[in-house]
Amino acid sequence: MNATTTATPGAPVDTPVDTHCPYCSLQCGMRLRPTGDTVGIPVEIVERPQFPVNEGALCGKGHNAAAVLAPGVRLTTPLVRDEKGGPLREAGWDEALDRAAAAFTTAGVRYGRDAVGVFGGGGLTNEKAYLLGKFARVALRTSRIDYNGRFCMSSAAAAHKAAFGLDRGLPFPLADVARTGCVLLVGSNLADTMPPAVRYLREMQEGGGKLIVVDPRRTRTADLADLHLAAAPGTDLALALGLLHLVIAGGHVDEEFVASRTTGYEAARKAAMAHWPERVEALTGVPVAQLGRAVELFVGAGTGMVLTARGPEQQSKGVETVGAWINLCLATGRAGRPLSGYGCLTGQGNGQGGREHGQKADQLPGYRSITDPAARQHVSAVWGVAADELPGPGVSAYELLDTLGTEGGVRALFLMGSNPVVSAPRARHVTERLRALDALVVCDVVLSETAALADVVLPSAQWAEETGTMTNLEGRVILRQAAIRPPDQVRTDLHILHELAARLGRDKGFAYDPEEVFAELREASAGGQADYSGISYQRIRAEDGVFWPCPAVREDDAAPPGALDPGTPRPTTPHPGTPRLFLDAFATPDGRARFADVSHRPSAEEPDADYPLHLTTGRVLAQYQSGAQTRRTPALNGAAPGPFVELHPRLADRIGVSEGEVVVVTSRRGRASAPARVTSTIRPDTVFMPFHWAGEGRANTLTNPALDPTSRMPEFKVCAVRVEKAS
Repeated sequence: MNATTTATPGAPVDTPVDTHCPYCSLQCGMRLRPTGDTVGIPVEIVERPQFPVNEGALCGKGHNAAAVLAPGVRLTTPLVRDEKGGPLREAGWDEALDRAAAAFTTAGVRYGRDAVGVFGGGGLTNEKAYLLGKFARVALRTSRIDYNGRFCMSSAAAAHKAAFGLDRGLPFPLADVARTGCVLLVGSNLADTMPPAVRYLREMQEGGGKLIVVDPRRTRTADLADLHLAAAPGTDLALALGLLHLVIAGGHVDEEFVASRTTGYEAARKAAMAHWPERVEALTGVPVAQLGRAVELFVGAGTGMVLTARGPEQQSKGVETVGAWINLCLATGRAGRPLSGYGCLTGQGNGQGGREHGQKADQLPGYRSITDPAARQHVSAVWGVAADELPGPGVSAYELLDTLGTEGGVRALFLMGSNPVVSAPRARHVTERLRALDALVVCDVVLSETAALADVVLPSAQWAEETGTMTNLEGRVILRQAAIRPPDQVRTDLHILHELAARLGRDKGFAYDPEEVFAELREASAGGQADYSGISYQRIRAEDGVFWPCPAVREDDAAPPGALDPGTPRPTTPHPGTPRLFLDAFATPDGRARFADVSHRPSAEEPDADYPLHLTTGRVLAQYQSGAQTRRTPALNGAAPGPFVELHPRLADRIGVSEGEVVVVTSRRGRASAPARVTSTIRPDTVFMPFHWAGEGRANTLTNPALDPTSRMPEFKVCAVRVEKAS
């Protein structure tokens, strides 16, 4: 197939197709009905009640997802720039791909292989994430690959792996949330970010369960809570330690569980006892009485879960913070047991699968470490290259972006499915670094703010136009299926990778049929922690998704070793998948979970005389991530048309601003301005900005790129600012 061929594997269908929403990690099931409309929106979205995660329910983003498929909204032809600073112009595919490949080759020859970088996205299918990682390491032979999932789940992933030996967002299905006795929800506004999931919380409460929400704002989710703890931004670690202190002091530790299934408790106990209630109240602003009530609710239920999201994770101490919340689960015996445990509410559509199969700087497919000789040998054999040809670990997402265009940094960047001009911390600086590149090549479905800076723009097919797997927040591998063909001059990302690899001398090994790529992914993941080898498109269709790990086969327990003649192969049966992890043992060498030895420390940037307030950031109901697609959807943009600054009435009075007046928020990295939204539902010492917009209201102009030392997660969720009325 050459670059001018228009066929897309699996795309031509005329009947309704079962698929999934293109947005968050719930991956809600939906059905697409082609309309035949070649001028407007080409598919109609209808409910799909059979899919168990959402049972037909969709939020506004899901209902309106097809709007971005309209020809006037999306990219429909390649674009190139003839000179730096010149305009983008339309080009043919051969010219655009030739230019991209030439830019990568030139940078590699001039500066070395690591001068070519790859930046991926947490919304790419497993097939794309896998092939992008292979493209970086085999076609480009660069170590410089990372992805925007580093900005989302990496702290929880590192803490999960340290404690349990394995990272999967939720170690149980979402349905278990409805049956547990208490949910402690930390730093998540689920009602805005994943509305269809709220039903699980409501069902839990209807069954007598209790909901505790930790958030500096009284959000729509906090309104549902039996108890809301309005901790100051950056103090989640102290709060978790204070709750563990009260668990220990009150005699609520599950001594048998701690002794039989954990290690490291004594160090964690000592750290917690140094965080007495009055100290924690002073640090967090949460009254001692509320701390006691939270413990009473959590230990009073027979089962319980702690679920974290970006609030505690997007901090320069995010791994330690999540570790402290895991400690609370372990001390109370609420892990590795039915209807109990710690889980991370993954954000992006394929934030889980995207990190399992090769987009992260330090990982190979199957969640294998790139520094593990056995892992390198296994994957290189699948790829048909020598193990010593594979590069070593690279640098994290922000570290990659921070050095673009500099001596020793990346000089030519291939970016797929991400918009760091809006989404990266210290975004003004990152934009400057993108402009400093010798060459920027962007694959996207729309002309995002980042694509608008590119030297080559390659228009990608969208979710309804291609087939591929995703892995939702439960670890359920699901199948998106094509319902329509893409426009004539639009290609799938797999096809783009195939064509670029061929131009770089790798004309084999880069298939563009998604099922063929998935077959190779299964082989590459076999034996790894994220083992997909027993999963197939057929199984996913038949079972509404399959939970990993799912090896290809398992030994048949019905035939003990002595029952067979010598030399007779043991019968095998398909592995059923693993909806619930850790019930028998944790995935550590000794089967025991590890307590984290952590103590509170300040955020990288605390308020002071010049910048006396906390800034925290987040999402709103009608927009998603950098807004590249939702801001192009009329219904969603009408519901949330622009940025705002949420502030308490006392702060508004102090600076002399009223509702709707423009305020200026300034940090050490820059300034942003937006209308004031005055509300008593936020702490007086904190302001909030959503991060979906570019321009003057770009929240990430302000945010701090201070990195967690383990996960390399930037500290999006807290920095010091001042707020003034615009002159």
